[in-house]
Amino acid sequence: MTEQLAKHPSVIRFANSLAGLGLSRDITYLQDSARTAKEAAEALGIEVGQVCSSLIFVLDEKPLLILTSGRHRVDTKLVAGYFGHSDLGRADAELVREATGYAIGGVAPIGHPNPLPTLIDQALSEYEILWAAAGHPHAVFPLTFSELKEITQGEIRFVGEG
Repeated sequence: MTEQLAKHPSVIRFANSLAGLGLSRDITYLQDSARTAKEAAEALGIEVGQVCSSLIFVLDEKPLLILTSGRHRVDTKLVAGYFGHSDLGRADAELVREATGYAIGGVAPIGHPNPLPTLIDQALSEYEILWAAAGHPHAVFPLTFSELKEITQGEIRFVGEG
């Protein structure tokens, strides 16, 4: 399975994007799916809060990437308020793929066809090591909060509770 996943086009695109940003990390391939933060945490033997979930929302009919701690649910009204709106929409699978190039469950924080406005959950700063999707629901990679900020250029905000 590892060899097959390593050759998956989305994983290759992610790895190339990561290398292009000057970050070298081994991708971990999981036997079980990491489509949810809980699944990823269980498979990796880590706290669910260490999982950096890449979620796409809709604001002004455009995608917004929110990188949130797996222990949080995004407060859409709170986040929308940062932009002067009353609420965010949730992106459907088609918009997620169009905006990121990845399928739901495998959305990486980088490697998208075009840059996306990005918010980073400040709760992620509480962990020494984070784990995020690497282009496929069975592929993840480790990074630090500082590295996440650097490679995404995201804005750090409080995004929810959990």
